[in-house]
Amino acid sequence: MTEKINKRKRSRENAFLAQFELGFCQTNLQELQENLLDSEAYRLDGFANQLLTMYQEHADQVEPVIESHLRGWSADRLTRTSQSLLRLSVAEMLFGEDNMDSVIINEAVELAKKYAGDKDYRFVNGVLGTISREIHPEQNVTSVLETEESEEPEQAEKTEATC
Repeated sequence: MTEKINKRKRSRENAFLAQFELGFCQTNLQELQENLLDSEAYRLDGFANQLLTMYQEHADQVEPVIESHLRGWSADRLTRTSQSLLRLSVAEMLFGEDNMDSVIINEAVELAKKYAGDKDYRFVNGVLGTISREIHPEQNVTSVLETEESEEPEQAEKTEATC
């Protein structure tokens, strides 16, 4: 069981890295997947590809859910790290088969701690917790963190990526 959990955790991280990369590049998911086949950077297994495809296929439904829970923020003000985490996590909450929001939120928070700014993980936690309580009230999800949920993330830097 622990092996499956670790594999899913690694898959979510790799899906996040790919989604983050897609935010910088003028490429599509299929091209990125093909480029990563021979890459040493990270690998996309079936679950990672499923998460990425889930967001790509349902982006028009995921984005409004995120936007409506930003409390005075717009998605373009968020860091690309937070955007990528929120997109994949909300897509999995809405369209995933497992309905384990607390696991999704916990892993998103851990990735935010690893890759994002100092306050971003609190913001990601608050937004995802609020969304989960709204779309899956039966799960009775409480915030992963014992901190204030309304923390604001660090503002995104205006940088252009080259791919």
